[in-house]
Amino acid sequence: MNNVKAEIVLPEALLKEIQQYVQGENLYIPKPKHSYKKWGTCNGGRKKIDDRNMKMIQAYRNGSSINKLADEHYLSVETVKKIVYGNR
Repeated sequence: MNNVKAEIVLPEALLKEIQQYVQGENLYIPKPKHSYKKWGTCNGGRKKIDDRNMKMIQAYRNGSSINKLADEHYLSVETVKKIVYGNR
């Protein structure tokens, strides 16, 4: 998050309007909802987890146990159950 001087980017009339409510304080202006990105879409983290989950599901279908998958992927048994049972 970058700090930007309001007097540089805002029209004078809008700046004066905002000054009626806030003066000398930091003001956060959020992005519009439609411009939010889901977690991991920018850095590939979501794809890595999805790929890992698909491999776990396939391994489970091929006979690997829940406990073995939990140990291999450093996850709890309950988390592995959610992954393999939730994607049937």
